[in-house]
Amino acid sequence: MNKKIFVLSALLLCFGILSVSAQTSEANAAEETAVEAQAPAKSSAVKYIAAALAVGFGCIGGGLAVGKIGSAAMGAMSENAELSGKALPFVGLAEGICLWGFLVGLLIIVL
Repeated sequence: MNKKIFVLSALLLCFGILSVSAQTSEANAAEETAVEAQAPAKSSAVKYIAAALAVGFGCIGGGLAVGKIGSAAMGAMSENAELSGKALPFVGLAEGICLWGFLVGLLIIVL
């Protein structure tokens, strides 16, 4: 239960910081006359934040999944060693969540 509250509060904190920075940048953009010169800098900052969120949440989710699946797999293998071939691919599938988060972050930065 505490993990859910921690993740939810971290998510709300990130969105709060993003909304405050977006409002501040909109106010600054209205005051300045050279909006075209600053547009690439703003878009790159948003890209980096989005890529960091994609990788971060992907790795957090993958870590939680590997922890639960790995402990269940180890418990099952301690009772029956023949289950290792059936249980370990599920751990690999959970690790794939981290890989997909990294790929999404990479595509956000590159494109």
